[in-house]
Amino acid sequence: MSKPANFASPDDVEHAFYEAITHGDADLLMLVWAEDEETLCVHPTGVRLQGEAPIRESWRSIFANARLRVQPEAVTHWQGTVMAIHHLTEVLFVGDDPSPHGPLHVTHVYVRGAHGWRMVSRHASAADDSHQAMAEAVPHTLH
Repeated sequence: MSKPANFASPDDVEHAFYEAITHGDADLLMLVWAEDEETLCVHPTGVRLQGEAPIRESWRSIFANARLRVQPEAVTHWQGTVMAIHHLTEVLFVGDDPSPHGPLHVTHVYVRGAHGWRMVSRHASAADDSHQAMAEAVPHTLH
């Protein structure tokens, strides 16, 4: 399967990523990744995978074991001319189980190259919001 000619924005890449998860298609999912041996994926289990082949195989294994639905919610986005970072919260639904799993804190890093935007890094970890109130109490203005 060849890469599409262009993803016009990081949002387009992100949409295609979640579509591929909905379809349970690791090959389709890999179309959003940069063709680079330095690509990195950290699953919520803490497993760190580097390079296209290990990332593809991990997603194939995930899809072989469960049908996933993911509800992503954008937290914050930053975008420069050649790099973008998206922070999200994900809630997972596995198979026909109506109980949500998660939430997960997720960071996606995208770069723009000759063929448009691609994902170069995904890091997902279990959310621990027990310190959220403390973080929100910290002043955000430097004096």
